Amino acid sequence: MGSFSIWHWLIVLLIIVLVFGTKKLRNIGADLGGAVKGFKEGVKGAGESSEPGAQSTQQVTGRTIEGEVKKESSTKA
Repeated sequence: MGSFSIWHWLIVLLIIVLVFGTKKLRNIGADLGGAVKGFKEGVKGAGESSEPGAQSTQQVTGRTIEGEVKKESSTKA
């Protein structure tokens, strides 16, 4: 029960190709690559906005929100 030989892995790869087909595997690879690329761009974009010279797009308006605070009673069992 040691490690698998190269022949075991080739047989497994052949079965995967037969089950899914090369076109579907190619589409899965392209989707995965696009997701990784989008993630990298998102992380890069988040790092740029934290610079001290970056301007914020949010505007503060003069609205007041009123509400009541009620104390929650907590009982321990």
